[in-house]
Amino acid sequence: MENNHRRPRTYTKRDLVRRVAAANNETLHEASRWVDQVFAVLRDIMITADPSLRIEIRDFGVMEVKPTKSKPQARNPKSGTVIFVPSRRKTHFKPSKLLKRFLSQPLNGETIAESSSLHRSNN
Repeated sequence: MENNHRRPRTYTKRDLVRRVAAANNETLHEASRWVDQVFAVLRDIMITADPSLRIEIRDFGVMEVKPTKSKPQARNPKSGTVIFVPSRRKTHFKPSKLLKRFLSQPLNGETIAESSSLHRSNN
């Protein structure tokens, strides 16, 4: 059983631009415009959600904006005082079946039995 505490690889928008440019034999400048435009459209749609919405991208997943309930009796953990937390919106991502199936495969050649026994022993 290997305990791996390295930080996960972070992909930035620049990394996405490089991949889009390479996949389409385009310049970084042109690919950057495409990626920026896609993110701008997604952001604009999510910002205008009143109060909820669903963006479905086949073979990738569903992004949702969902309303939360207000909490009239929340507690500030630092001071212990009771505060009111108003309702707001939150984002949620649900991966597609294709993505979920890939992500559910065991890591590093573990068998399914090993993976499930490790999961049980960690709980």
